[in-house]
Formats: sequence, structure tokens, C-alpha cells
Amino acid sequence: MPQEIDRDLIRTDDGAIKVGTAETVRISKAEAEGVDLYGTFTDINQIPACFFADRDVKRGLRNADGSGVVAGVTNISDVHGYRMEDGVKVPEEGRLRLRGYDLYDLLGDPSEARRYRFEELTYLLLMGSLPTEADLARFVSVVDSNRELPDGFTASMLMRNAAPSIMNVLARSVLQLYAYDDHAEERTPEHEIHTALSLISRLPRIMVLSYHSKRARFFHESMIMHRFREGETTAETVLSMLRPDRSYTADEAAMLDTMLCLHAEHGGGNNSTFTTRVLSSADTDPYSAYAAAIGALKGYRHGGANLKVRAMQTDLKEHVPPEKWADEGAVADYLRRVVRREAYDRTGLVYGMGHAVYTLSDPRAVVCKRFAAHLAEGTGYEPEFQLLQTVERIAPEVVASERGVSKTLCANVDMYSGFVYSMMGIPEDLYTPLFACARMAGWAAHRFEEIVSGKRIIRPAYKNTLTGVRECLPREAR
Repeated sequence: MPQEIDRDLIRTDDGAIKVGTAETVRISKAEAEGVDLYGTFTDINQIPACFFADRDVKRGLRNADGSGVVAGVTNISDVHGYRMEDGVKVPEEGRLRLRGYDLYDLLGDPSEARRYRFEELTYLLLMGSLPTEADLARFVSVVDSNRELPDGFTASMLMRNAAPSIMNVLARSVLQLYAYDDHAEERTPEHEIHTALSLISRLPRIMVLSYHSKRARFFHESMIMHRFREGETTAETVLSMLRPDRSYTADEAAMLDTMLCLHAEHGGGNNSTFTTRVLSSADTDPYSAYAAAIGALKGYRHGGANLKVRAMQTDLKEHVPPEKWADEGAVADYLRRVVRREAYDRTGLVYGMGHAVYTLSDPRAVVCKRFAAHLAEGTGYEPEFQLLQTVERIAPEVVASERGVSKTLCANVDMYSGFVYSMMGIPEDLYTPLFACARMAGWAAHRFEEIVSGKRIIRPAYKNTLTGVRECLPREAR
């Protein structure tokens, strides 16, 4: 019979199972006595690389040259980083267009009238065109009016069940909001738009409340939870709910607003947006689709990469003293050890450099870097900003030299996003959740398009590597 054992189960070097006390689970007596259920994990699931090559499998839905396999078409955005000439990939300056508008044009106007643009850009993504003043006022009013959470939701879902990962809380909260929606299984345009707007409005609030709950539970900090204030933009709401004194400057709110805009949408092929499309193609409810997208974005190879970038930058600062931050040789030595898998997490990756599409430049990184320079100028952060510029400048040469390849490598948006957040006093726990709050707008736009135009479940093929039929022996003869 199974028995209850408190555990974190950890297999020790001698093969025994160490039983901790993190949670109670049911495991068999045989497992508790050391039967090996884990040692064959890699062997069972390993497929030799030759099988992928022999069958021309597009691993990661990527072609051999790194370009993406075309899996669909979209009117929402255009992510451009290279052109193809006679089958050869030719690097170009990065370009990001949203509904046909260039990112630089959407974010380039510094006038007071366009200080806060996330709501305007969200309207563009969902409605297909830029709003008039009257359109935008009405849209902002609708978003503002949807921030309230169901009665008891904060206490039962966020305070009582605080978790180490705020991204997981966001996904869980989205799924739980399904239960409060009397029309959750409807697929009408009205319900789809209403659901998307409610989540765009609520996720920032859920994020901040979850952060305070986490700090109280795991770090025994005082829990100061502010209500949202009517009339504040999304960026203002985040800052006023996050800070104990609720204070923020107009420049800080404008900077956070810009960061939300940079993360709002990035094509149909990125992992979390494609996840939204896949689930939507199966005709599931919107809550399930968006929760899955949050789970995808959490991954360290996707939105969670911003934490890896910031951690590597911290490691760099620990191994290269401040007096050598301007020394390209010292910085290059550190990067060489990273590429050789001798430093940081020993993956050989220089986090913050490189992108699946962009080659010469990432337009989001260009905008982010410009704002980072403005914020850092004349402050104690300026030397660190210059250090990041040095990394951006010399990393391509170091990688090319160490790997013996001449791949075009540019800084991606994560190179400077965490640095900007740190200057604003935004905790690292919120880096990826902020990404999710912003990208909710893009996910919704792509779900709408998939529902209207997809009309077919996304179902790629997998080829089996086994040949023949295995004989099924009686249990006693195995």
C-alpha cells in the first residue's frame, strides 16, 4: 500500500532517497526503500541528433540557417532582421512594425500629449488602427473600470496562497478568473474582447499584490497593500501600488510605460504568442489560452531570460572590479570564460546578446538603451551603463573568436531592460511578470486573429524513430 511521506525527494550519490519536509505526497514503499525511478530518465528520453538530421526535422521550428519555419500569416506585426538572397541569409537592421506602424514612430514623439502610450498601443493592437482622442479616452475608461477583482479574490488566491514564482500566480489567477465568468465558454467577439480587456486591466494589479504577498510569506516583511487609484494609467497603477508611499515621478511612469510598449507585441512566432495560437486553434476558452502563454513566457529561453541577463551582469560586476569596468581587456576576459563555460552558469551563453530574428540590431533594445542612457546620465548608474555598452560592443568579437564562427550578434532588449528597472527601484521578481502584463495585449490580438482566420487546429507531425514491433511479454517473463 502507498504510504504518506513528507518530502522534497532528492536522490543522493549512493542512490538513496533523501526525504525532506516541503510537502506531503504519496509514494510507494518500494520507492521509499530506494527503487530507482529516476536514474533512467535521460536514457529513456534521449533521441540521437542524427535522427533529427536524417529526417530533416526543423528543431525548434527553425531552418538550418536559424530562420523560422513559416507557420502562419498575420496582420498584427512584422519582425524583420534579415533578408534572403539566393538562399543566403543577409543581415539587416532590425525593424518592428505594429499594424504597419514603425516602432520608432509610435514611441518617438516626446511631447507631453503622448507621455503615456501603452493604452494607445494596446488599442492599436486590438482594434487595428490608432485611436482618435475620443476613442482613446473611452478605451482608457474601460480599462480603468475593469481593475476591480472579484470579492475575496485577493485574500483567497493571492494572500493565502502566496508562491515563490509570481508568474505561476499570474497563470493560476487567470485560470481561477474563469470560475467568476458566467459566460466563460462563449467564443463571441463581445466576450473575447471583454475577457482580454479585463485581463489587461487586472494582471498588473494581481502582479503587485502577489509580490507583496510573496515578500510577507517568504521574507517576513510587512505587507502594505494599496488599492488602485481610479484614473491612473497602467504604468502609474503599477508604481503607486508597488511603493509604500505611493509616490512616483512623471518621468518614472513614462519610462515604465515605454517598457510596457516595448514588450507588448513581437510577432506570432515567439514562443508564448505561438502558444496562444496553438491553444486558440484547439477552440479552448480564452483563460486557458492566456494562462498557457504566461507559462511559456516564464521560461528562461523566453521572457524569463531577463532574469538570466541581470544575473550574469551581477556576476560580471562581482568578477570585474569597478575600477576595471572601462577596461575592454578585463571585460573580454570575463566574456571568454563565459563562452568557454568556465564562468557564470557554464552554458556558454552571453545573455542579452543575440536573437532568433534580429541580426544587426533589435529596435526594442535601441529604444531601451536610449532611455537607459537618459536615466543613468549624471547618476551613480552611469559607470554600469557604460559597462553594458562595452559588453554589447565586444561580445560579438569574443563569441566569434572563441567559437570560430562569424555569426552576426546584436544586443537584445533584455540587455538593458533589467538595468532600467533596477534604476527605477523595481524588484527583479517583477521583471518577467511586467513582461507578461504588457504582452497580454499582443496575445489577445493574436488569439482574435486565430479565431477568425485560423479555422484549423495546429497539429504538426512528429516522426517515430522506432522500427518494428516490440514483443509484449507476460509480466513474469519480462
